[in-house]
Amino acid sequence: MSAKKSQKNPPAAPANVKIIKGKLTIRPGKPAPVVSSTTAYQGPLFRVQQEHVREPNCGTVIRDIIRHGGSVVILAIDDASKRDPLVVLERQYRHAASQFLYEVPAGKIDPGENRLAAAKRELAEETGFRARKWTQLARYYASPGFLAEWMQVYLAEGLTPGLTAPDEDERLEIMLVPFSELLRLIDTGQIHDGKTLIAAMSFARLRAKSARSPR
Repeated sequence: MSAKKSQKNPPAAPANVKIIKGKLTIRPGKPAPVVSSTTAYQGPLFRVQQEHVREPNCGTVIRDIIRHGGSVVILAIDDASKRDPLVVLERQYRHAASQFLYEVPAGKIDPGENRLAAAKRELAEETGFRARKWTQLARYYASPGFLAEWMQVYLAEGLTPGLTAPDEDERLEIMLVPFSELLRLIDTGQIHDGKTLIAAMSFARLRAKSARSPR
């Protein structure tokens, strides 16, 4: 069957499934009413709330939610105008994953700190690099089934080196890798960190869009 014919005759769907043709209108809706909320755990980084919530079309349900102050993610590029720019990566042991992961720099937002300031601070502390140009790339929820935190990805360009100041529990191996090599590692399934996947794919799409634009 040709692709053109299959598009005209989409597969049959259950009665409660909508088939969207053309543009999709995003309707985030309003927050569901919280009937009650108790703190099950309070730690230095996050707290866990058990909440009874009246969710749309579900009635009252119990949700265990991790509340976190928010994080920033930095895709640091030496020069985005290059054909194959270098990107900053960190190799860090992650106990939850039981392995070393290769990641772009990231970190939490301090109380009262805005996101861009947090991104600049985290990049400098973890890698020593400062950047001349900052651009928002993407915003996403890492695991919205139980994690309330959303993460802002920034593109940092025009890097200059400096001294690092990592946290006491951070042991980071910093490297500069060609962006094409990062994409190869993603394509071969060797990058397992979600924020790194999202940051790299967002930048790749931005570069592709820029290449198609008339100059």
